[in-house]
Parts: sequence; C-alpha cells; structure tokens
Amino acid sequence: MTKEITTEESLNKAKILSEALPYMRQFSGETFVIKFGGSAMGDPELAKQFARDVVMMKQMGINPIIVHGGGPQISQMLEKLRIKSSFIDGLRVTDQETVEIVEMVLSGSINKQIVTEINAAGGMAIGLSGKDGSLISARRLRRRKSDPDSNIEQILDLGFVGEPTEINPESLVIFEESDIIPVIAPIGRGENGETFNINADSAAGAIASAMAATKLIMLTDVPGVLDKNKELISELTVSAARKLVRNGVISGGMIPKIETCIHAINNHTEAAHILNGKLPHVILLEVFTQHGTGTMIVQD
Repeated sequence: MTKEITTEESLNKAKILSEALPYMRQFSGETFVIKFGGSAMGDPELAKQFARDVVMMKQMGINPIIVHGGGPQISQMLEKLRIKSSFIDGLRVTDQETVEIVEMVLSGSINKQIVTEINAAGGMAIGLSGKDGSLISARRLRRRKSDPDSNIEQILDLGFVGEPTEINPESLVIFEESDIIPVIAPIGRGENGETFNINADSAAGAIASAMAATKLIMLTDVPGVLDKNKELISELTVSAARKLVRNGVISGGMIPKIETCIHAINNHTEAAHILNGKLPHVILLEVFTQHGTGTMIVQD
C-alpha cells in the first residue's frame, strides 16, 4: 500500500528544492572530485543512495569524478587467499604478490560495482584505473621514522605503495563534456611500468588539483572535523586547520585527510569537504543546503 503524502510533507519538499536552486545555478558546469570509501561502500543501501545522488548532480550540470577506496575488501580477499598483510602508519605494506591482488580488487570488483550502481540509477558511468590513459603517474612512497631511543632515522620500505607525481587530466576533460561519470580506482603507474597502490584520499586530492576542481569531497566514517569538546566544526580556514593539528585537536587518521585537503586548496581547488558517508544523502545536504552537515575547509 502506497503511503499518502501529506500537504505539509509536500511543502517541505518544495521548500528544500527552492533552497537548493541558488546552489544548482552556482555549481552548474563545475567539477567535484568525490572520494567514496568507508562504511558507505560496504552498505548496499548507502551505496545505492550515493549512486542516485551522483546521477542527480550530473543531471544538474555538475561534473562529478569518483575516486574510490577498498581497504576492507582488499583485506577480505587477502585473507581468503591466505596472504599475510601488515600495516605501517595505516598504510598497507604491498609486495609484488599483494599489489596484484590490490589491483584486481580495486580495478575489478569494487570499481565495477560502483559503475553498475550508477548506471542502474540512470547515469552513464565508466570505470577507470589510474593506469588507463596514463591518468596517474606515481613513485614509491617513502616514510621516515626515528627511533625514540637512539634518534636514528630509518627509511621504511612499504613495497609497491605509491604517491601521485603527475595527473594527466586530458581524458577526464573529455568526460566533462559528455554525460559520462568517471569512476577511478587509485592505482598508479611508475616510470618503469611498476604498478603502485595509492591511498584513495591522496589520489582524489591530486586529481582535484589537476582538474582545478571547485570541490574536493571526502566521505569518511566520522561527522567531520571535531573541536576539543568533540563538537563538529562546520567551516575551517587552512590556517585554522593547521593550528588544530599543531595543538593536537586534530589527530590520528584525520591528519592525513586534512593535509590532503590543504594541499588541494593550495593547488587550484576552491574548497574541500569532510563528510560522514554513513549519513544518507550527505553530499546533497552539504552542497545544496545553507548550513550543510560536515566540515568545509577553505583558503584564508
């Protein structure tokens, strides 16, 4: 039995659409780079809602570029194949055997699942790896760690974990001029043809900079940036964000996300958003309503 919609509910929907209109006009023709990951990827209903929201944005004239992660799915596959995996500072140590599995999972099953959802929602998505069209050139990521006792600095070997060195935006510009929504797996190619596993946040930030995106949107498992009282900060400048890092208010896994956002803003991206991907329709709430729902970071 279909639920009857009351006049009040209809008026609320009309009010929401009316409030969104100025933002639709403002962002029509602009590029948004969206990092899709976290719990939202593992929840079928949230994944469907994400796909519908992305298609809606494309229909509004916005050019969404999706960059996805896949850490839990990679871990599941490695466990299934009985391949041991270790982490250093949150980064998966990736040997030759592991990087082949990472590429298979990211560029294969995960990428195609997202593409299928977007197409089922009425969009036209195409899956890409960062190796396609030399989209993401990468080099081996080096991490240094000091021994607290001897103060001797050690270079950590993470194997085939990479960082972007160059983004080739030509193919993505072509997509902007079409109805196609690109969905990118964060795999890069080294100068000698090596395959590198790249953190999805880093890949999304680099692509946002290369495309001079209006927005870099990062979906996470937390509401956004919290202050010392654990209250959400709705807007931050770059200098304020750096101060919160120095003071220890921003800590742990939020630090690299903030660093990625700041780097993108300092390199041609207008604003960055950190949102809770577990909240239904969170992107639409952040972008098309007056008060938003996560944390927006902007230049001073």
